Amino acid sequence: MKNISIVLNAILFVAVIVLFFLVLSDDSSSVEDADEQTRKEQVQDYPIAYINTDSLLMNYEYAQYLNEELLKKEESSRADFNERARVFQDDMRAFQRKVQNNAFLSLERAQQEERRLRQKEQELQDLNNQLSNELMRQQNQMNKELRDTITAFLEEYTKKHPLKLVLSNTMGDNVLYANEALNITDEVVAILNERYEKAQKKTGEQQ
Repeated sequence: MKNISIVLNAILFVAVIVLFFLVLSDDSSSVEDADEQTRKEQVQDYPIAYINTDSLLMNYEYAQYLNEELLKKEESSRADFNERARVFQDDMRAFQRKVQNNAFLSLERAQQEERRLRQKEQELQDLNNQLSNELMRQQNQMNKELRDTITAFLEEYTKKHPLKLVLSNTMGDNVLYANEALNITDEVVAILNERYEKAQKKTGEQQ
């Protein structure tokens, strides 16, 4: 009986030690979590935040829509240009064959055709420059529209949040280091997408 009592006391002693360590461990973990939360809140108290612009443009549905529209216009313009270029190349090959085979009725007729093809080539070059300039103009217009949209949103956003400065961080170029608590990209994207979806639904209802 005495031996049984000793064994039970030993088991109880071990159980108390294990329980003691578990309690200490939980307390330590809770303290660490509390410290981390405190540090995060302290960081968030600074009136500064940053937005990862690349991530915002990649996940903002309105930016995706504008980019897709621009790509459609570019594809359409390039398809038209490529078709005109193909016709020009066919005319050039036909002209070369006629010259090689002396198929022109006169030298004057051959010179006329050559001048026509040179003018056609110049028109294609002018068209290519025009398309490039137009696409660049549309790209700049899209960028301005997105910038104005985001800037207008941030003016409203900062009235509800204690922020005095919001930085743009593109590929890590502008911000070499920042605590993740200062990153408001996900929140901004979520709110912008929510607004865009509501605007789309409202537009659909009005149609």
